[in-house]
Amino acid sequence: MAKGVRVVRMSVEQPLWRALTAYRVLTMLYAILLAAFGGEKYERPWVAVVFLAAMAVWTLATLPKVAGAAACTKRFLGADLTLALIGILVTPLADFQAQHVDGPTLPSIWTAGSVLAFAIKGGWRWAAFASTFVAVANLIERGAPSRDTLHNVLLVWVASIAIGYVVEVARASERTLARALEIEAATRERERLARDIHDSVLQVLAMVQRRGTALGGEAAELGRMAGEQEVALRTLVSSGLVPPTRVSEDAAEGAVVRAVETDDEDTDVPAATDLRALLAPHAGSRVTFAEPGAPVLLSPAAAGELAAAVGAALDNVRVHAGEDAQAWILVEDWPDEVIVTVRDDGPGIPEGRLAQAEGEGRLGVALSIRGRLRDLGGTAELISVPGQGTEVELKVPKVSRGKAGSVR
Repeated sequence: MAKGVRVVRMSVEQPLWRALTAYRVLTMLYAILLAAFGGEKYERPWVAVVFLAAMAVWTLATLPKVAGAAACTKRFLGADLTLALIGILVTPLADFQAQHVDGPTLPSIWTAGSVLAFAIKGGWRWAAFASTFVAVANLIERGAPSRDTLHNVLLVWVASIAIGYVVEVARASERTLARALEIEAATRERERLARDIHDSVLQVLAMVQRRGTALGGEAAELGRMAGEQEVALRTLVSSGLVPPTRVSEDAAEGAVVRAVETDDEDTDVPAATDLRALLAPHAGSRVTFAEPGAPVLLSPAAAGELAAAVGAALDNVRVHAGEDAQAWILVEDWPDEVIVTVRDDGPGIPEGRLAQAEGEGRLGVALSIRGRLRDLGGTAELISVPGQGTEVELKVPKVSRGKAGSVR
């Protein structure tokens, strides 16, 4: 059976809703058992039976309502709290001694579930609102405040407000994380577009400028105009004004996503790509290609980006080392990573030249090489000695895709 990966949206507060669901069921059973074992003290046991039966039916029927924030509506919260308050207030009808003895009410600790639902749904202010009604109902049921009653009321009040505050903090953190993910996605998309522009448009403009200048006449004027457009476009790219594609609005809604394995026979897992097939076309009279005897397998995306980074390194050799420069490509396939080294015998790069080029908007190394490797979780190391050529070492990890298949 083929296994793939699907993306599921999950809120950080979802575990609280699951805990509340379990709490309501367990405390319902506790209230029923409490009444069953202490039923002999009730002067009107039928009152307890009617209320507990209604509470049990309500609890089980409304389990989907406490499955998440969307299903837990204000109308449900109001009805749920009303039922809890009724249970507290009718306790003296079933047990005449309830006002004089600090015993449990008919709903017992089930009442706290109603207050906690308010806390999880609306935060600490909603929790304070609901717990205030519960406090008043308990004081009315007892007739006069006692130490145990005040202790129980205060406990529900503090606990619900604390949980409500935690929920608000969690939601704020979730929104912050979603915004950070959105910014990161936009930045990566902007960098990808900038790399594509550098590898295509900027290279063409630079070539037109050089050829036009060499030809002279009207072609020189065209070369000059192409050079001006190249400078303007490089400035636009380096300033970060290249517009990214629109990021999904799910992130802005505060949803955090996680990858989950699923048994789905229809899920297509991309086949691995042999990196050698993508790099072999670079071989020629000026480029020597050394490869392993076995396929070098990477995911299609990783292989494509790594090949593009190698292409950018060779472009730099042709532009900066001269047409007669010799280049070598060496591919090494290790158990956990793939290393591709591009070396040339050109004049090398003067110290500080890369930083200067990046400041001028010439981002070939920064974007086309290092940016691509960073997005793959790899590294790009450039070693250059003036007069002794330049060496670019590209490392890409073999990312495991779990049970969906790993590239080994």
